[in-house]
Amino acid sequence: MNAPPKIGPASAHSDSDEVVRWLTNDTRDERFLDNIFAELCVRIQQANIPVKRATLHIMIHHPQWLGARFVWADGMHEAEIARLDYDVRERSEYIGSPANEIHDGATEVRENLERDRSLGRKHAVFDEMRDKGLTDYVAWPFYHTLGKRHFVTFATDRPGGFDDAHIAALSKLLPVLALVSEIRVKNRLARTLLETYVGSHASELILAGATRRGTGTTVRAAILICDLRDFTRISDNWPRDDVIDLLNGYFDAMSEPIERHGGEILKFIGDGLLAIFPLSEPQACANLLRAVSEARQAMVALNQKNGEESSRAPLNYGIGVHVGDVMYGNIGSRTRLDFTVIGPAVNMASRLETLTKQLGKPVLLSRAFADFVKGEFDLERVGEYPVRGFNDPIELFAYHG
Repeated sequence: MNAPPKIGPASAHSDSDEVVRWLTNDTRDERFLDNIFAELCVRIQQANIPVKRATLHIMIHHPQWLGARFVWADGMHEAEIARLDYDVRERSEYIGSPANEIHDGATEVRENLERDRSLGRKHAVFDEMRDKGLTDYVAWPFYHTLGKRHFVTFATDRPGGFDDAHIAALSKLLPVLALVSEIRVKNRLARTLLETYVGSHASELILAGATRRGTGTTVRAAILICDLRDFTRISDNWPRDDVIDLLNGYFDAMSEPIERHGGEILKFIGDGLLAIFPLSEPQACANLLRAVSEARQAMVALNQKNGEESSRAPLNYGIGVHVGDVMYGNIGSRTRLDFTVIGPAVNMASRLETLTKQLGKPVLLSRAFADFVKGEFDLERVGEYPVRGFNDPIELFAYHG
């Protein structure tokens, strides 16, 4: 949500056709569907349609959420947004609700809220509306591409409810509202999917047009590579669903602290992950170690939970950290690209992760990285060791925080 609707007396409309015209022609520059919906409801009122409450329900298929619900009520300049979990359809708030009826195929849900409660639909949402003095309710689906079924609802407190003219005017809005919301949902879905698969920074670059193979920029960054130990044995001996569950728990424990502290996860590689902390942020290296500390705590909690619930052996991991210049951009075949980082600094971080097995230190840092955080974190000097692919031995430090 951003700025409230900009509606003054001079722009108030008294005809529902003007609302349709506004929705069709004047919302092109508004990116956010919740802003459009809030302004739409205010304009509906100004067209003498007595809407007191309205909701818009959108399927978005985010990795964490099935959809979103925008709620507007009389006097609000902004719509409230609630995200809906994938398991919402198993809850009492959904079962028997208007949403349930719409998704089961109803083309309209109309409820007279003035009649005796015992004669109406039995659901908490209708009782709540009656308690707020609402008298009539209508819900309609509208259809998007790929079979998605969204819907909109309107309620009034007018004695006798909506009349036929009100219903006709509201229903006239549906095709345009469907088109307007489709555009915003598609744009948001595209951004969400890109963020899900390539990270927030890379998705911004791609959406801005950085899609040509071989294009990229040089970025100075701290690089973190993490790998799960004994994954081959686990994947060979555990049931498939258990392996997936284990990986998801492990990646949650590692990834959430990285993202929380400003890192960007560029890819998951089997049981490993690659992340960078660009040095354009002055505290990037310190933030990386803070993320490592929180990830370590999260892994302790995960191992304890797994041990209590299924007697699983503790999961172990290795992390290699280096700092340097990396090439950040599009690499791949003519028809399949990967937005990633490459360069000697990435190779070094990978080699350090491998050395964690040999040296028995879960987190190894190069001297180049350690120089950025010396005096701020307690580091253990491990010594100088040869690193495959590099001519000179590398001075290494372990971090136990």
